[in-house]
Amino acid sequence: MPHIISRRSFIGTSGALAATLTTTAGAASLQSSTTARLKGLPLPAGARLPATPPRRKRDDSVGIAIVGLGGYALNQIMPRIEQAQRAHISALVSGNPEKLAQVGTAYGVPADARYAYEDFDRIAADDRIDAVYIILPTAFHADFTIRAFAAGKHVLCEKPMALSSAECEAMIAAGRRANRTLMIAYRCHFEPYNVEAMRLMRERAVGAIRLIRTDQSYRAGPTTPAQNWRFNRALAGGGPLEDYGLYGVQSALYLSGEMPDSISATTFQPKGDPRFTEIFAHVGAQWTFPSGAVAQLATAYDSAGANFGQVRGTDGTLIMDPATSYSGQRMRIEGRNARDFTPGDPTVQFAGQLDHFTSAIRDGTPILTDGEMGLRDLRLIEATYASARTGRTVRLAPDGRMLG
Repeated sequence: MPHIISRRSFIGTSGALAATLTTTAGAASLQSSTTARLKGLPLPAGARLPATPPRRKRDDSVGIAIVGLGGYALNQIMPRIEQAQRAHISALVSGNPEKLAQVGTAYGVPADARYAYEDFDRIAADDRIDAVYIILPTAFHADFTIRAFAAGKHVLCEKPMALSSAECEAMIAAGRRANRTLMIAYRCHFEPYNVEAMRLMRERAVGAIRLIRTDQSYRAGPTTPAQNWRFNRALAGGGPLEDYGLYGVQSALYLSGEMPDSISATTFQPKGDPRFTEIFAHVGAQWTFPSGAVAQLATAYDSAGANFGQVRGTDGTLIMDPATSYSGQRMRIEGRNARDFTPGDPTVQFAGQLDHFTSAIRDGTPILTDGEMGLRDLRLIEATYASARTGRTVRLAPDGRMLG
């Protein structure tokens, strides 16, 4: 019989911050200290900038301010915005003046639409900005989301949504007060292979699901929490689970079509390794579902590379390897309905995500990857860490809350 941990026995590491953020006044009181911790870094090595500014968009295009000019923003998101039907970069926000000027010139963003983190709130008066895309370390998601809503802007926020479920709740509440859209950037919901996999599982292409396995791992090079924010607990949370491992969490949910009713988990933090003085190197979890299916999730910053998903059913097995990459996906079914799948170009996921966001803003389309989804996932992450810390199985409500 497993030991059971209740919600009452769990204490979140960022609960005090989240509790303060639940009101507009609380967010304002934290604004100066939060912004002070956010330093603008130089242009990253290998950053891709356009040779000429992107073309102008049609009249109903949504003007987006890119908040944070790191490698992911510069190399993945910003080059794909031109591929979206009605989105364009209308402003930039960064803490590094030289980088801000260089990127602004490359993308044709006027000098008066280039903002520092310290004067972010001035976007309220800039009618060129309809929305912001927050691409910052996780610790700053809640603060900048709440401030963006206070400025009257819509928000697309990178995953994970925040450091805690309480911060997520504060972000959702702020969006509702402002009557503005909140979307979490879960790109795989717009990637053809994963969309096809969801359809196949709904149609029981492998029969009744018995086992789901996911592994998102890589071996990080030498680093420290001071050098890489993903290894800094205050900025990123507990480690790979919130980052690469979140794709496994998402996959297990959208492939099963269920919420788990219990989680058992373990974590590993090696001694003497400067990379892991603050975060875990490895997180493993087993979920049980009401249907009787089981999911086994693994993620690591210190193991051979992996990015796969597998669904084993009564009639066959779905295999995705790689499963959630920017490109290069492969997918097949083995068993009764054996075949390979090539449903489309994976790189359209970025433009598809932006098209969904702009459709919500212009047409009122319901958001598929909304704040409630981000909140759900943070609750599952918290339950995972609670189980690992106590060595007990965590029982869950249908919305992911720990029972007790």
